[in-house]
Amino acid sequence: MIYYGCDIPEDLYYDVERDVWIRFEDGVAVLGMTDPAQTRCGKLVAIRFKRPGKVVKQGKALATIESGKWVGPFPAPFTCEIVATNEEAFARDILLANKDPYGEGWLFKVRPLDLEAEGGHLVTGEEATRRYRERIEALDIKCFRCAD
Repeated sequence: MIYYGCDIPEDLYYDVERDVWIRFEDGVAVLGMTDPAQTRCGKLVAIRFKRPGKVVKQGKALATIESGKWVGPFPAPFTCEIVATNEEAFARDILLANKDPYGEGWLFKVRPLDLEAEGGHLVTGEEATRRYRERIEALDIKCFRCAD
């Protein structure tokens, strides 16, 4: 779905309140910033990633993200162990999440530790698009992507 320029792929899961997308792949969850999140942040200037092997509780920071107008956490949508980061790719191009938030701009691969108990707030498909339409309107977001 594209709404006010914001892309919300219906095949992903979302933690709407934390603006995190999730793609589940063979027991691992790939996480990234949503299109509305990267738009609200603006051009990224730095990301401080927590290291693989670290366990992060739901809602706590997996990374600290800094843009020209904002510094804040990239929160864990559920308690997880970090399996991998996309730190090397961001070292080559810090704007990856601004250019391709659902592809090359992924941030973490994690192993969920208690998804059954902590995953009830995740939404996908029509529910995700409905909730994001409301959020985009409420926050008056008009998405844009950085270009090379």
